[in-house]
Amino acid sequence: MIKNGRSMLIVSAAVGCLALFPLLRPGVYYMSALFGLFMYVTLACGWNIFGGYTGYHSFGHVAFFGIGAYTSALLLLKLGLSPFYTCLMGGLLAGFCAAIVGYPCLRLRGPYFVLVTLCLGLSARLVVINVEFTGASTGLYLPFLKVSMFANRVIFYETMLALAFVIILIATAIEGSKYGLGLRSIYQDEDSAETQAVNATSLKIQAFVVSAFLAGVTGGIYAYYRSYIHPDFIFDTNLSVLVVLMALLGGPTTWLGPVTGACIVVVINEILTAYANIGAEFSRIVYGLLLVLVIMYLPHGLIGLSRREKREEGIRAVVRAIFGKNASQ
Repeated sequence: MIKNGRSMLIVSAAVGCLALFPLLRPGVYYMSALFGLFMYVTLACGWNIFGGYTGYHSFGHVAFFGIGAYTSALLLLKLGLSPFYTCLMGGLLAGFCAAIVGYPCLRLRGPYFVLVTLCLGLSARLVVINVEFTGASTGLYLPFLKVSMFANRVIFYETMLALAFVIILIATAIEGSKYGLGLRSIYQDEDSAETQAVNATSLKIQAFVVSAFLAGVTGGIYAYYRSYIHPDFIFDTNLSVLVVLMALLGGPTTWLGPVTGACIVVVINEILTAYANIGAEFSRIVYGLLLVLVIMYLPHGLIGLSRREKREEGIRAVVRAIFGKNASQ
């Protein structure tokens, strides 16, 4: 608890500094880059609540992100309701859809579950692109906020930063709770957990719904930020791959892992797209290879690697203390 308390103080201080950053009147590039970082932190932390803690690697997160985006956009265009409020309705609809598809999907494991969730995002895109009500293949144009361009950037910047902070708090609370312990037991050995009175099915569905809800809320804010949404980039499978990569690279079963992974991958993404200019298609190959390497050689992520090194160093220290200085060599 003390360690988590210190971590939250550090996070709160960092969020406070980032909240004051617009006072320096930075360029558009920096505001946009940080907005993207905050968005990926929210998505990776939200995905980790389900995928990281249970070990069920869902590649359909973009479906719930897109549902939230289109729900908020349509409520704005049809009823004039601001996405800053209706993003919650987008999250609720995403969570509702997750509850519907969750029970049959979560009966599968391993590569079968991965393939089914991958199809969720593809299916959602096909539905939206063939329905006239959602703008079909034309997409939807959203009105701008009636403020200056810089003020517009600041509003979305602060909103996504606040959302990222709230989701980190939620992830921290789950990590230290009995609920989080139950999810981690599923990750370790689901069959054994069920023999110890852990209702694995209920826990998985609940985590799946929570994760989808958070993705839907994030999608609602993102849609308004872009002011134009289209199925091709809202339901882009690459988004799901990036989110999974961020969570696994940083380390699952901990709130800090997705935050760390998001920071690293966003920097890599900026280098590949903005500076190296290698193109989106080649960058997807890089992300795919990096994901394979992480799964093969870093199953517990960078956070897990550092913790293992600390444990090994502790064991060596104990051995040296008991058997002498050269015993651990």
